[in-house]
Amino acid sequence: MCIFVKKLRLRLYITTLFCVLSASLFSQTVRKYSNEFMNIGVDAAALGMSSAVTAHASDVNAGYWNPAGLLKLEDSQLALMHSSYFANIANYDYAAYAMPLDDRSAVGISLIRFAVDDILNTTQLIDAEGNINYDRISLFSTADYGLTFSYARQLPVQGLNYGINAKVIRRVIGDFASSWGFGLDVGIQFETNNDWKFGVMARDITTTFNAWAIDEDEFATISDAIEGQNQELPETTEITIPKLQIGISKLVDFNVDYTLLTSVNLNVRFEENNDIISTSFASINPALGFEFGYIDMVYLRAGMGNFQNELQIDNSDQLTFQPSFGLGFKYNGIQIDYAFTDIGDQSVALYSNVFSLKLDFSIFR
Repeated sequence: MCIFVKKLRLRLYITTLFCVLSASLFSQTVRKYSNEFMNIGVDAAALGMSSAVTAHASDVNAGYWNPAGLLKLEDSQLALMHSSYFANIANYDYAAYAMPLDDRSAVGISLIRFAVDDILNTTQLIDAEGNINYDRISLFSTADYGLTFSYARQLPVQGLNYGINAKVIRRVIGDFASSWGFGLDVGIQFETNNDWKFGVMARDITTTFNAWAIDEDEFATISDAIEGQNQELPETTEITIPKLQIGISKLVDFNVDYTLLTSVNLNVRFEENNDIISTSFASINPALGFEFGYIDMVYLRAGMGNFQNELQIDNSDQLTFQPSFGLGFKYNGIQIDYAFTDIGDQSVALYSNVFSLKLDFSIFR
C-alpha cells in the first residue's frame, strides 16, 4: 500500500510539472535565444573538453554543469574564472563556492557576470539645431548577472544523486532598460561499480521568466532616430525554454601514473536550428571530450563541439565544429586550468583564452 501511494504521488508530481511547463510556454512570448550568457560555460577544465562534463562534473563547478556532482565534494572549494570574447570587447567573470553539509548533501553558490563596459552613447550627438556636439556623448555599460543557489542530495539508490539549482537573473542595459528573472535547473548523476558515469541536466526546467522595465523617457529620445523604426516599446517579458544535456563518461586507469577520461554529451534544445541533428520538435548537438592525466597532477585536454550545418553562398550545407584544447596543473589543493577554444577558426565564433583557478580548503587543515 505504501509503495502504491508513493507511485501515485510521483505521477501527480510529474503531471503537475508538465502542466506548469505547458502553461508557462503558451502564456508568454517564447524567444528562441534568451539569457544565452548562462550557456557559455564555466571552468577552463570543462571548456577544454568542449563542455562534455555533464556525467562526471564533481567539484565546485558542478553547481553549473550538474549540481548532483556536488555530492563528490570532500571539503569546501572556491573557483574563479575570467575570459574575454569578441576581441576583448566583452568580459566574462565567474566565482563559485561549495561545501558538503554531511555525507548525503551539499550546497553551493555561484555568480556569473557577462558585460560590455564603456559603450559610447551617441543618441544625443546631434542637437536640436542639427549640429554635432561631441560633448553630448556619454558612456554606459550593458551587463548580465546570474546568481545560482545549488543543493545536492544522495538518493537511496546506490550511486544515484540529484541536484537542484535556483537561479536569479539580473540584466541591465545602461539607463535604458533592466530586468529580473528566475528559473530552476535539475540534474541527476549515476555511477556504476566499473567507473561508468551517466548524467542528465535539465536547464530552465520550469522555463526562466524575465520581466523587463524600460525607461520610457530614454526610449523617447531615440524612438524617431530612424524613420519607421523604433516607434513602439519592445516586449517587456521573455521566456527561456528548457534545454536538456545528456552525458556519459568513462575513466580508464592505465597504471598507477596515467589515466584517460572520455566523455560524450548530447545537448538538446527544443527548437529547430542549424545543429547537426535538427527537427521541428528538437535539435541535438553532440560534444566529445578527452582528458589525459599524469599522477593526478598534470592534465592534457581536448574536445570537439558546436557541430553546425552552415548554409554556404551556393546554398549548400557545410558541417562546421568548434575544437578546444586545454591544460591543467594541480598541486596540494590548488588547481590552475587553461583552455583555448575554437582552434583554427573552425566555427564562426572567435577563439578565446580562458583561465580558471580552483582552491580546495583541505589545504588549510
